[in-house]
Amino acid sequence: MQTLPRRFGLLFAVAVSLLAFIALPAPSAQAAEVLLSQGKPSTASSTEGVFSARSAVDGDLGTRWSSAFADPQWIQVDLGARAEISRVALTWEAAYATSFRIEVSNDAQTWTVLHQTATGAGGAQSLSVSGAGRYVRMYGTQRATAYGYSLWEFQVYGTGGSGADTSRLLSYGRTGAASSSQSDQNCWECTPARAFDRDPASRWATSSTTGWTDPGWISVDLGTTAQIDKVVLQWDPAYAKSFQIQVSPNGADWAPIFSTTSGTGFKQTLNVSGTGRYVRMYGTERATPYGYSLWEFQVHGTGGDPVPAPPLPSDPANPPRLVWSDEFGGAAGGKPDATKWRADPGTGPNNELEYYTDHRNAALDGSGHLVMEARKEVTAGSSCPRDPLSGSTTCQYTSARMNTGATFQFTYGRVEARIKVPKGNGLWPAFWMMGADFLTGRPWPYNGEVDIMEVLGKDVKTSYSTVHAPAYNGGGGIGAPYTLPGNADFSDDFHTWAADWNSGGITYSLDGRTVFSLDKDQVEQTRGPWIFDHPHYMILNLAVGGDWPGPTDAGTPFPSKMLVDYVRVFQ
Repeated sequence: MQTLPRRFGLLFAVAVSLLAFIALPAPSAQAAEVLLSQGKPSTASSTEGVFSARSAVDGDLGTRWSSAFADPQWIQVDLGARAEISRVALTWEAAYATSFRIEVSNDAQTWTVLHQTATGAGGAQSLSVSGAGRYVRMYGTQRATAYGYSLWEFQVYGTGGSGADTSRLLSYGRTGAASSSQSDQNCWECTPARAFDRDPASRWATSSTTGWTDPGWISVDLGTTAQIDKVVLQWDPAYAKSFQIQVSPNGADWAPIFSTTSGTGFKQTLNVSGTGRYVRMYGTERATPYGYSLWEFQVHGTGGDPVPAPPLPSDPANPPRLVWSDEFGGAAGGKPDATKWRADPGTGPNNELEYYTDHRNAALDGSGHLVMEARKEVTAGSSCPRDPLSGSTTCQYTSARMNTGATFQFTYGRVEARIKVPKGNGLWPAFWMMGADFLTGRPWPYNGEVDIMEVLGKDVKTSYSTVHAPAYNGGGGIGAPYTLPGNADFSDDFHTWAADWNSGGITYSLDGRTVFSLDKDQVEQTRGPWIFDHPHYMILNLAVGGDWPGPTDAGTPFPSKMLVDYVRVFQ
C-alpha cells in the first residue's frame, strides 16, 4: 500500500515527538511515579501487518502499533496488578485519533473513563489522569485520517502494578564464546552465536572430538555491565545435570548466581540476581555420554548494550477476519488459480511411488471443487527410481501436489479446508504447512512442518494431525490420531479440518470439534523447542505409496480422487 501522505518518515516523526514533549508542561510531581507499562503484555482490537501492540510498549520510538482502517479501535496494556494511574503519554504517528478515551479496568471487561476528548491533535500528548486498575487502554472513536490509529509509544505512569519492569533481552546478537564447538554432519556450525540468535531451530554444541568432557561452558558478552534477573535455557537432549550460571566483570573472574545438581533439561527459566558484563553457563556434569548443547541461552535484565531483537509476530485479532481463500469456482477442466497455487512437480520424499506433474493431475470440476487425481501411468523423470533391468528411470504413478510458497506465506491464524479423501491401499492425501525458510535452503525439519490433515487410504476411519521440528520429527513428531463419531469412514463425505495457530500453540479441529491441542510452553518443557513462530505456506497433495501408507495393491482404485471444496485462512 502507499505510504504517503500518511508516512512522513521515521526521523521526522521522532523529531516531532521529541519537540512536542519539550513543549509539554512537566507532569505534576508524584513521589513514586514510575513507568508501569514498558514491556508488559499488550493487546489491540486489530493490527496492521507487523505493527503489533507490543511495539507501542517496548520503549523504542522506532517501532509502533497500527490498527485496521476503521472505527472504533483500541490498544490496552496489562500492568500485572492493580495500580494507581497518574499519567498517560501517547506518542502518535501521523495516523492519530481526533476522538478517544483513556480507560482503566480491573478485569479488562468493565471500563472507567479517565480522560476523554473530541479534539485530539496528535503528536506527543502527556495526559494527567487519576484512577486505579490493572488494565489501561486507549479507545479511539474517530480517526483523523483515512488510515487507522498508530502509536509509536503508549506509556502508563503511576504507582503499584507489578513494578516498573524494564527488564529486556540482553543477549540477542551479542558475542559468545565456548569451551568448544561442534561442526560436523550431525551438527553443522553449532557455534556459540547460534544460542544467542533467538532462533529456536539453531543450536550450540560442544565439539564431538574434544568437547564431550566435563566441564563445558558457553558465555556471552553483554557489551557493558548489566543487572541480570533472568536466564532462559532451552536444552537439546545433551543437557547439564549439574551446572552454574556465573557472571563476570571481565570474562576471567567468575561468580556463581545460580547452581544446581539436578538439572532437568528441556526449557529452564531461572530467576536470578547478579551484576556483570559476561554471563556463562558452566556445566560440570553431563546428563548423557554426549556433550552440552543449547538451542537458546537467553539473558534478561537491565543495562548492558543490547542489540534490538526483531519484533515477535502478533497474534490474530479476535474475532478473526478472512484474509485468503480459494473456493475453486470455475469451469470444469480449469486449472488451479496460478495467483494462489503453484504446482510442485517431481517425486515425493519418504520412498513414495508417484511423480507429481505440473498440474496435469489437478483440475476444477465445475461444481466448486478442486480434483487432485492419482493415476496409474508410467512417467519418466530424473528423480524416479531406476529400473534395475532396463536402466530407465520411470515412475509407475502420477499425482498432484501444489503449494502457496510463491504466492502466500503467513504467521498465525485459522487455517481451514473442506476435503473428501479417497480410499485404497497406498493412498496418502494430506493438507499441511511448511516453514517458509525451507524455500530459501533451510533443511527439513529445521524449518518446521505443521500437518493439519493426513489420512491413510488403508485406514480411512482415522485421521492424524502432527507437528515436526528438529527435536521431534518423523515417527517422533508430536500429534494424535482421531476418528469420526460412530467410527464413520472419512472417504464417504467431505469433512472440515482446521488449525487455530497463535503464539501460544495450535488447536486442531474436525468439523468444528476440537481433536488435539498443542501448548507451546508444555512442548518446550517436555519435548524441545517450539519453532513455529514464523511464516509458513500451505500444501495440498495426494501421495501414492511410501514408508507410512505402504504399497498399493490390486484393489487400489485408479484413478483415485481427492476433492477439495475450499481452503481459507483467517487472521
